[in-house]
Amino acid sequence: MTTQSVQTRGRVVLDVEIPARKPWSAIIRKGQTLRITDTHGQQAVDTLFYRADDFGERYSGQDTLRAQGSAYVGLGTKIISNEGRVMLRVTADSCGLHDTSAGACSCESNTVRFGHQTRYQHACRENFVLEAAKYGLSKRDIVPNLNFFMNVPIDPAGNFTVVDGVSKPGDAIELVAEMDVLCLISNCPQINNPCNGFFPTPVQVTIFDATIFEPEA
Repeated sequence: MTTQSVQTRGRVVLDVEIPARKPWSAIIRKGQTLRITDTHGQQAVDTLFYRADDFGERYSGQDTLRAQGSAYVGLGTKIISNEGRVMLRVTADSCGLHDTSAGACSCESNTVRFGHQTRYQHACRENFVLEAAKYGLSKRDIVPNLNFFMNVPIDPAGNFTVVDGVSKPGDAIELVAEMDVLCLISNCPQINNPCNGFFPTPVQVTIFDATIFEPEA
């Protein structure tokens, strides 16, 4: 998959580290750039987007994949809402593998996949619910999500599984907002499959104002 190193220039609006296993959220204004950096490598970053002034409009994996004709998200992808509008565009990507089919881990799915002893392990769906509640959203508002840096091969029969990630320390993806959006992130706490290298780590999130291009000398 085509990749491109990140080169954003512009005023930093926000620069935060999301601790391992924790949720995070912020409003990203139209024209601003969201950069997510996998600082340690092999860390899945579960992400959702909602239109900031109407949470009923939100990220749609089906529409996004249909619009681009690809099973994965990467450089040039337009992030599409359930209303068919472009929410963000991927403008830089140094990793090249981002999933939007496998969804988020949950206490229920952990139990089914890994056994009853995992029932009370923390999971992305619970992270999303906790963070979404800050905005008046509930469990029913948590839709199928993006999984940045997560490696999920799909075979010719349509079967897929989570395998070892390929992101290196410092790999990043950048998205420019085409509308004001609420971004919800769960820095995935999963320890039962290799999406985090079995060891969840922090990631860095940076929001930039519109890129400022310097005139050539």
